[in-house]
Amino acid sequence: MAGSLHLLSFLPMAGRRPLCQAGSVNASPLPTAPPVAPQDGARHPGSWRYPVVVLVAFCTLIGASGFRSAPGVLIEPLHAEFGWSTATISSAVSLNLLLYGLFSPFAAALMERFGVRRVVVAALCAVACGSGLTVFMTAPWQLWLLWGVVIGAGTGSMAMPFVAVVTARWFVARRGLVTGILTAAQATGQLVFLPIIAHLAMHFGWRLPALVIAGMALCVVPLVVFLLREYPADVGLPALGATAQDPGVTRSTPRGNPARTALAALAGAVRHRTFWLLALSFAICGATTNGLVGTHFVPAAHDHGMPATTAAGLLALVGIFDVLGTVASGWLTDRIDPRLLLLAYYGLRGVSLVALPLVIGPHVQPPLWAFIVFYGLDWVATVPPTVALCVRAFGRTGPIVFGWVFASHQVGAAVAALGAGVLRDATGSYDGAWFAAAGLCGIGALASLLIPRRTAPRTALG
Repeated sequence: MAGSLHLLSFLPMAGRRPLCQAGSVNASPLPTAPPVAPQDGARHPGSWRYPVVVLVAFCTLIGASGFRSAPGVLIEPLHAEFGWSTATISSAVSLNLLLYGLFSPFAAALMERFGVRRVVVAALCAVACGSGLTVFMTAPWQLWLLWGVVIGAGTGSMAMPFVAVVTARWFVARRGLVTGILTAAQATGQLVFLPIIAHLAMHFGWRLPALVIAGMALCVVPLVVFLLREYPADVGLPALGATAQDPGVTRSTPRGNPARTALAALAGAVRHRTFWLLALSFAICGATTNGLVGTHFVPAAHDHGMPATTAAGLLALVGIFDVLGTVASGWLTDRIDPRLLLLAYYGLRGVSLVALPLVIGPHVQPPLWAFIVFYGLDWVATVPPTVALCVRAFGRTGPIVFGWVFASHQVGAAVAALGAGVLRDATGSYDGAWFAAAGLCGIGALASLLIPRRTAPRTALG
């Protein structure tokens, strides 16, 4: 992958600048043997840690995203076995998406308080338990509890705020690129799991893929335990490219209650227009990706006579191009005004959604191929510029603030997942949902353009 090759460029840069000293009264002491920068041009002996951190975080996000790719494929099998309506199953998906987002800022605060490894390991175990126990369910409330609550909270603990925490602690240089690579892990998980889930569900029923997802989540746990470190200072390194003026790269351990920390970050952020505009645009992002296309593309294609396995394969292709698009977006975020990138992403996404009802059918024709390629490139390309704007505007609390912005993403996804299911049951078609989503993209583009050029003052957040 191009992004992985680009990571090799981290190594010669490592250790050229000293680790900035902790200035907060709440900051924990740094190790007694602080990192020593080698002579200019020398390679730090611990430089290999930077790509390893990225690789472990990438694998973690792939494990978490396995169940995120399942709902759209399993709607039809669950309906066939239990007779539950699309709206009933979609309500569980909606609850999953909602908690996936709402738990994220608290998970970011928990990571700051108790450590990334503890939180991520607990979250992976929750995903494994929730996915494994679904094989015993017989009633909708069990679907809502396991699929919605348990897995929603588990995956929410390893969502985009996890990306923001890792990148804020370990990277100043290449932060946009690394954000793009880790964001692409969500698409890679979809790429890896979706065709497998569709094949297993068609030939063996929906229970076997649920068990496969549980097993994959557990397989990631040893990587996190043995290879992921909290701060670069833990292994004698500075954050890559760090200076004393860069926020979020020193070791600190908040002493307060994590929930209070998350709510305090929100209380500071809501005073700034940047937060509300980012939350609005990201809610639209969630509605038009995970909520609508991610959940309902397979059943919508099935309505037009396309086999579910073919539709799942198309979503997997979305995952392929999403990797390319997100890594490229991270690269561009380091070089172009993030607001202009968001304007382009939302505007072009709206145009593609208008075209979708005209190109979807029983067979995959060139216009549908064009939609899949474009939508893949645009799928979560919005994440790197959104993370960049949060960290730039809110400093050390940027990862937690982004957790709240991401919560709005999942609120939008939850509303779209439920609303599209209800609309499908009422009208027998998804066309209205596609057109409504296109209109929302226009609003998202406008909101992105209105984000202030100058960031909110960091001191306002304490």
